[in-house]
Amino acid sequence: MRCVDAETGKPTRSGTVTRGTPTLLGLAVPAGVLAAVVGAFTYVRNVDPGEPGHYPVCPLLRFTGILCPGCGGLRSAHAFAHGDVLTALHANAPAVLGYLGFAVLWTVWVVRVVRGRPLRLDLGPVHLWTLGTLLLVFTVVRNLPFGGWLVP
Repeated sequence: MRCVDAETGKPTRSGTVTRGTPTLLGLAVPAGVLAAVVGAFTYVRNVDPGEPGHYPVCPLLRFTGILCPGCGGLRSAHAFAHGDVLTALHANAPAVLGYLGFAVLWTVWVVRVVRGRPLRLDLGPVHLWTLGTLLLVFTVVRNLPFGGWLVP
């Protein structure tokens, strides 16, 4: 199915007609992404990461004893999928912020597709360095003795 501009008759690249009418193609990608995320959360909800043998062990933790920023992420997703937000935050707070950030970003994406506009993420170096620094601080603090409350 090709999408064409209603006025010029030329093909569009965004998957939507320029007047803002969404096409099935335009909504297919956000729907596919949502289906993948829901499938992953459903699996993690049903298969407890606390039981050994279901998921691989973090290699950094296994070989060095250092908790990486992702350690506890599966336990966090498991608790979040069960509606236990406090346990999810304790297991991995940045992961919970990531779940909420994904929900907001996905919603904005769908609204923009429906309106016939492309999704643009204008993350500059400052944003990326800030995010990296926050994750580094989180990782360092959770591996220090006083950061024990951040250990999953």
